[in-house]
Amino acid sequence: MRGRLASVGAEETLLAEGWNLVLTEPGACATPHDIPLSAQFIAAEVPGTVAAALEKAGHFDRENPEPLDTRDAWYLCRLFDVQPGDALLRFEGLATLCHVFLNGQEILSSGSMFTMHEIPVTLSGGDELALCFRALAPRLAEPGPRARWRPQMITPQGLKNIRTTLLGRMPGWCPEVHAVGPWRPITLVRRDVVSIDNVTVRAVLEADNTGRLSVSLHANVNNPDLVLRCGGVQQTFEKIGENHYSAIVRLENVDLWWPHTHGAQCLYDFSILVDGVEHHASRIGFRRIDVDRGKDGEGFALLINGERIFCRGAVWTTADIVRLPGGKADYEPFLRLAAQAGMNMLRIGGTMAYETREFFELCDELGLLVWQDFMFANFDYPKNDKALTAQVHAEVEELLHAVQGCPSLAVVCGGSEIYQQAAMLGLPQDYWSGPITEEIIPAIAGRMRPDVPYVPNSPSGGAMPFSPNAGVTHYYGVGAYMRPLDDARRANVRFATESLAFAHVPQQRTLQRHLDVPPVHSPLWKSRVPRDRGASWDFEDVRDFYLAELYGEDPARLRREDRDRYLDLSRVVTGEVAEATFAEWRRKGSSCNGALVWTLQDLMPGAGWGVIDSTGEPKPVWYALRRAFRPVQVVVTDEGTNGLDVHVLNETEHALQLDLELVCLRHGRQHAVSGGRILTLAPRSCETFAATDLFGAFFDTTYAFRFGPPSHDVTVARLRLPDGGPVVADAFHFPLGRSKALHDAEIQVSVAPQDEGWVVDLAADRFAQSVHLNVDGYRPEDDWFHLAPGASKRVSLLPTAGRTDGEAPSGEVTSLGGTRALSF
Repeated sequence: MRGRLASVGAEETLLAEGWNLVLTEPGACATPHDIPLSAQFIAAEVPGTVAAALEKAGHFDRENPEPLDTRDAWYLCRLFDVQPGDALLRFEGLATLCHVFLNGQEILSSGSMFTMHEIPVTLSGGDELALCFRALAPRLAEPGPRARWRPQMITPQGLKNIRTTLLGRMPGWCPEVHAVGPWRPITLVRRDVVSIDNVTVRAVLEADNTGRLSVSLHANVNNPDLVLRCGGVQQTFEKIGENHYSAIVRLENVDLWWPHTHGAQCLYDFSILVDGVEHHASRIGFRRIDVDRGKDGEGFALLINGERIFCRGAVWTTADIVRLPGGKADYEPFLRLAAQAGMNMLRIGGTMAYETREFFELCDELGLLVWQDFMFANFDYPKNDKALTAQVHAEVEELLHAVQGCPSLAVVCGGSEIYQQAAMLGLPQDYWSGPITEEIIPAIAGRMRPDVPYVPNSPSGGAMPFSPNAGVTHYYGVGAYMRPLDDARRANVRFATESLAFAHVPQQRTLQRHLDVPPVHSPLWKSRVPRDRGASWDFEDVRDFYLAELYGEDPARLRREDRDRYLDLSRVVTGEVAEATFAEWRRKGSSCNGALVWTLQDLMPGAGWGVIDSTGEPKPVWYALRRAFRPVQVVVTDEGTNGLDVHVLNETEHALQLDLELVCLRHGRQHAVSGGRILTLAPRSCETFAATDLFGAFFDTTYAFRFGPPSHDVTVARLRLPDGGPVVADAFHFPLGRSKALHDAEIQVSVAPQDEGWVVDLAADRFAQSVHLNVDGYRPEDDWFHLAPGASKRVSLLPTAGRTDGEAPSGEVTSLGGTRALSF
């Protein structure tokens, strides 16, 4: 059901092969017949982009991209293998000003990258299909309606009048790779005898846990034999208008769809029988989503199936900045890593591009919620532009039609930072909003996906749109604004759809393979570090600020004198900040109901915002987030003279029996005091314990009273399975700071086979901070973790691409306080 027309039972042929690309000067060729025979023809893939075709031919360097919006780009294909007759040509995405010709005659003019087109044609055999993507630069230079403000981060300003992605148009944020070409599939569609069009799907979870699947459609014949089948139940379609039919199937006591942190991902196949022939239509899930604004009406929390969900995850960028792909194979590595990290929400921001149904279907399967911005960001968009209004209607309807029935779609949002941009420039509130986000989009969304909450803009909801203590915010108090870690509590964050942006340093092996230059000092290194346009600082400066704060080191001196240590501290510090911040946000009593980090993946190898590098390798911060996002979790918070609080969370649907241990270590090894409790945690619950209650007596765990010299340098909290079982979660507190708990630990390492794979067992004689495993041909399941004495840690090893032999793994173990690497 990719399109509106001929969506069930039709014969579809993907027009993916035989394409050639030709670049010409703007306006030099009015029709494909004007292209000179002497022009350079380059083989091209469809779906694809001009950048991808040129890169494959060796004519484009993504590290030093040339502008792609200054020339016309022609895509030419001869349809030799296509039979004559009537058909539909379906264009799922054309970037951006495109004229389509069939046998030299123009059949389509498209002005939006985000609009699908279905064009009826009559083919004669051997037809020539040609697409001309006109140079965008001249159009961008044209004066448009006068704007009340001009965003600094996006260039040029004329983009507000063109429906195209802002990827590649934000200097300092991403490579300047322009999106040009047929970036989504082109398909030839031939109708069946009975043509089923305009299929509308709605999956509703009713109050009594009945799942109601409603399907309506249009047929080109009178009284066709149509049956809807789902979950072992079927229902004949009834005629409700001229050639319009509908059917409803009710499934009692359906299995619900949950985000993977809170339950199972139950999905139901449904099909439509046409004259007895079954056509698989799609998969749907049943869940209910509500928004809880809190007692003061200023909050924002998602309730899934009646349960409050702490949403955590990241902002999606793209699977490849050059290709802008939309296939399952491109999405899957990143989405699986997101789920493995314990993320349960991804946001597609308004500065990116719409992803395909395959993205949402994978999120359905993996239990990932999707916050979907529409592609409006920062600009003062024209209010009374009829052409723009029509394009808005088309793209919103087509996206929501494409993802109908997908349970992962959790929030739809009018766009990104429009309100914030106006407010930060000092404009009054009347200037912030406009009909696109306040009237047009919510009306369409309410009609097509009434099961999904709508938010007018991200951020929005407070006295200022970006105020963290109301509505949804973009929180960078900890991060870009270099506030102390306790600002995460002081800011009273309700829900952060962006947060914690840092220049995260990749693993060393990524740098050696893809960016083997002197860190920080090399211009190439620095070009990969994100920065706000016009700012005197970048996000590496932000990271260095916290490196100095948490470890008491001078980053500039370290870079000069001990580059390897500087890189290791840089890898560790952003994860430590993230773990501490999410511990604050997830504690009992926190006002925060969700936070998404900026961003999931990098666009180029280097110290970018992504927690996964552009090659698909998790960065050290990914492992920290994986620990911070555990559904069964223990966190500790420093409450000053109130002592240390220990918070134990169980987000699962099962009651759990666990042993809680708390121990304070002197010199990283001697027990100063310890205590614990046997717990039975109710499903989806959180309990808080004062450290002194666990110890049974007063002990200055936070070193707040300072009665004499400190008695310990690290506190360790552990959750174990009963009767001395394995540790399921741990947390650490450093009353004197992390720099005072850097010990040269003796680490024992052994490698053993397990379940046709390998594991590494580690134990330490004293506290070892930020233990790193570097294993040839393998990626550890956990990395850069703290290791305390008294409990061994087992780490599974996951083979990387190309590793097929059965030999025992070899590598080395290091720790932040260690003086040597241990080989194994």
